[in-house]
Amino acid sequence: MASVNKAILVGHVGKDPDIRATSSGDTVASFSLATNTGYGENKTTDWHNVSVFGKSADFVRNYVKKGAQVYVEGSIRNRSYVDKGGNKKYVTEIKAFTVQALGQKEPSPQQYEPGADEGPIPF
Repeated sequence: MASVNKAILVGHVGKDPDIRATSSGDTVASFSLATNTGYGENKTTDWHNVSVFGKSADFVRNYVKKGAQVYVEGSIRNRSYVDKGGNKKYVTEIKAFTVQALGQKEPSPQQYEPGADEGPIPF
């Protein structure tokens, strides 16, 4: 029987993405993503580590910043490494193959200033 490993998340980026290059020259973007469940006093936040490669990483570098709401689709990966102190560390992360920016900020007065002669905006 086949297996499935797919994660779909919509959340807010916790800090500006970390952009680096692999030894082969590919671009890698890593960022934390907050997702919320519940509401009011029952609201909880989960933090996810997300890594994305190649052209999607270039998109993240150019368009994704702290606080942005994004859609992430990928697979769950578990890996381990040895830190500088010789301790073995375990990491669970999302290896994303799709990252899309969601929402749009309202235009600020510096971005859009309607002229006095424009009149009301038609709906």
